[in-house]
Amino acid sequence: MEHPVVVGVDGSDGSLAALDWAVAEAARFRLPVRVVYASLWERYEGAVPSFTDQPPAEAEVARRILASSEQRARQLSPDTPVSAVTVPDDAAEALVEESRGATALVTGSSGRGAVATLLLGSVSLAVAGRAHCPVVVVRGEQRTIRGMCGRVVVGVGEADEAATAVRFALREAAARGCELEAVRAWRRPQQPVDDLGVLDPAVREYEERATAVLDEVLEEAVAEHPEVPVRRTVSEGPAHRVLLGPAAGADLLVLGATRRQDRLGLQLGRVSHSALHRAPCPVAVVPHR
Repeated sequence: MEHPVVVGVDGSDGSLAALDWAVAEAARFRLPVRVVYASLWERYEGAVPSFTDQPPAEAEVARRILASSEQRARQLSPDTPVSAVTVPDDAAEALVEESRGATALVTGSSGRGAVATLLLGSVSLAVAGRAHCPVVVVRGEQRTIRGMCGRVVVGVGEADEAATAVRFALREAAARGCELEAVRAWRRPQQPVDDLGVLDPAVREYEERATAVLDEVLEEAVAEHPEVPVRRTVSEGPAHRVLLGPAAGADLLVLGATRRQDRLGLQLGRVSHSALHRAPCPVAVVPHR
């Protein structure tokens, strides 16, 4: 059975953007879409007095949101199978559990109202840091969300972590018929130039090492998708800043994240954490174990 693209909805503009993105993603790969609304109300349904036939307000909200989301998804892609479900749990826990059986999990970057925006932002962060499948947080301008830039960017960190992210990024670029830009950041040591302003040979080694890592990670993965044009970029500076430039003209920024069984809580590095808050395009966090 094909694993679906799962999308969390709450009726906000952010979740509608996530729904549209998820449907487009599912259509590219010919996968089903599973729409999830997380709610705690069902846990307390037994406490509703028997003399009333009025369901809890949250139940009605859930029904309306799911019905409109399902209808919207079917209109966007009539050939894509769509299912919708209310999960009796809080949003982060529900979506992390859904990620066990998903090809990808999609969320918006903000929710309903000023307070909800902060809360749902934390949910998206929690899901990106704990999910078992790639997580896409939909953010940025309409041209990036709608895939109008023709470019996928992948940040290449350490070789073991980056390999999974690069493969994901190449599959995305191939499905979209666009180019891939692989970016590797490097940092120069202190006192990088001599009195004449010439780079110390030792400094050049840092850049060469970055290039070597980039080539190593790309070599095998690129062979699997020879049709994808690949641009290699090696830039000096902190990775969380270096990536923002290429991401400004990208349809998707892909980053790797290592999941360790002996660690609890969020497992996101500084680069992913920064991108999820600041990137000008949708961000995919791809876990590597």
